[in-house]
Parts: sequence; structure tokens; C-alpha cells
Amino acid sequence: MIKIDPIIAVKDVEASSQWYQSVFGCKRKHGGDEFAVLVSEKDEVFICLHKWGAHEHPTMINPSITPGNGLLLYFKTDNMEKIRKNADKTGTSIEEEIHLNPNSTKKEFSLRDPDGYFWTITEYHEYEG
Repeated sequence: MIKIDPIIAVKDVEASSQWYQSVFGCKRKHGGDEFAVLVSEKDEVFICLHKWGAHEHPTMINPSITPGNGLLLYFKTDNMEKIRKNADKTGTSIEEEIHLNPNSTKKEFSLRDPDGYFWTITEYHEYEG
């Protein structure tokens, strides 16, 4: 079995945690002021939030760099429409409205989280060779 648990650096763990819970419907499982683990309704790790500069991790030291440069968080879900509505409720910046991706042939939209990370939310699908 393999699994990746993404950890992103954020300015304010509590504020980011609240935003993710409001938009994606996840819940906070673990953490404090410097670290939080957010999980899905099935108790699987969704994303981890790490305070910039805490614990001296080499890629999380300098909060003045552009967060997420070279990173796209691609989220496949059965709840795309609900997440889009939740994003509106929080005043989230929508980068691309819901549209049909010609490559995947699935509907998707894109947004930025409070720290500037770019997310694409898409209808759930399995990759086909």
C-alpha cells in the first residue's frame, strides 16, 4: 500500500483549518497552533497544514516566497457542486468557473485557498490508460 499525505505551509493554521472545513467539509483530527491534520468523512487524511517557519523544515522556512509555485492540488470528488457553493459562501477567489475539461471530459473548476495555493476541483473519475 502507498499513500501520500500532502503538507502545505500556511500563515495561520487555525484560520486555514476553518476555511478547509467550510469549503471541503473535512474535519480536524489532530494538531495545535503549528500543525493540523484534516481528514475526510471516511477518516482519511485530506491535507495537513503546517505553520510557516515552525520546526525548521527546509521548504517551509521562508513565508515570503510564493506558496505553491509549481504545485497544483487536484481534487477528485463526488461533491464538486457542493464545494463550489461552499466556496461562494466563504468569498473564495474562483480562478476558473465550472467548465468541461476537454482532456478528462469531466467538469471542473479552480480556486485559490487563503494562502494562495491553487486547487482544481473535478468530478470524481478513475484514470484510464
